[in-house]
Amino acid sequence: MVRNPFGDDDSPELTTVLDALDDEDCRDIVSVLDEPMTASEISDESGVPLSTTYRKLELLTESSLLYEGVEVRPDGQHASRYDIDFEEVVILLDENNAFDVEIAHRARTPDQRLENIWSEVRKET
Repeated sequence: MVRNPFGDDDSPELTTVLDALDDEDCRDIVSVLDEPMTASEISDESGVPLSTTYRKLELLTESSLLYEGVEVRPDGQHASRYDIDFEEVVILLDENNAFDVEIAHRARTPDQRLENIWSEVRKET
């Protein structure tokens, strides 16, 4: 699922983020993302089976730790590409002594913002 193209303030659940950070396959996936990659490329680079890679990518995007963009291809067979979307994850104690999570996101490039808008247009058609 591609996130809202106009907002960077999606706040994931603490448990979702902790589940992703505690998962070895998720950490392996993050470690190979030097540049945006498709699920197949990530699977090949990380050694995580493709079906598992798809589930882990969903967890990582729900956690706001990965960015999912769309590679627009002339043949119409568009592909999702994933990239790291955080610089820092902070677990903190709020004023009610409850745990909370804050994620410092990387700034979106104009290409990434355009990809998100394209994704939203595709959903409407």
